[in-house]
Order: sequence, then C-alpha cells, then structure tokens
Amino acid sequence: MVFRLFLAFATVPLIEIYLLMKVGSAIGAEATIAIVLLTGFAGAWLARAQGVSVLNRMRADMNRGVPPTGQLVDAALILVAGVVLLTPGFATDIMGLLLLIPPVRAKLKEVLGRKLADMAQNGHVTVIHR
Repeated sequence: MVFRLFLAFATVPLIEIYLLMKVGSAIGAEATIAIVLLTGFAGAWLARAQGVSVLNRMRADMNRGVPPTGQLVDAALILVAGVVLLTPGFATDIMGLLLLIPPVRAKLKEVLGRKLADMAQNGHVTVIHR
C-alpha cells in the first residue's frame, strides 16, 4: 500500500509536468496557464453545483426516512473531484471533471461496490459491530 501511494505521489506530478511542458510548447505558456485556470474555475463551479444537488437529494431522502447511502458516496466522489481539480495540470483536471459527471460517478459507484463486496467476501474487509 505504501509503495502504491509512493508511486502515485511520484508519477502524478511527473505526468502533469510532462503534459504542461508539451502543451506549453505547442500553444504557448500564456494559453496553457489560461487553460489550467479556466478548467480550475469551471471545475470549482461544477463541483459546487453538483455538491448542492447531492445535498438536496440527501435532505429529500432523509425527510422520507430513507438512508442517503448513494448520495454519501456521490458527495465523497465530488469532494475527491474538487481536491483533484485544485491540483494544477491536465490529467488531474480531466479526472476531476469526469468525476463531476453523474453517469461516470454512477458507474464508478457500481465498480467500487462490487470491489468492496468482493473484498468483504474474501475476508479482506472486517466489519466490527459494537
């Protein structure tokens, strides 16, 4: 696990630097900076809009007495998208923007749910009852 984290923290900045240099050399530094700023602002606006939408659905579910489990996962993924969008670069912006698209989040929730179920079935996840 530590090695995977190290790889992520080492490779993501290198990929971003590489992409920024390539795009900057193709379209110029000013245009590259403008694109990074634009995607950051657009991502922040989308994250806020998606977050408010999820909060409204959570309230509606709780008012009906339904646990908002799906919306909690959506909220967590939107939070991850916001954090990733704060990182300057193209690859992280694309990942963050993809997480803000509801059908993409729905598919990711499905995949994560299956992965968690498999981990629980194989004994890799332990649930403690108190």
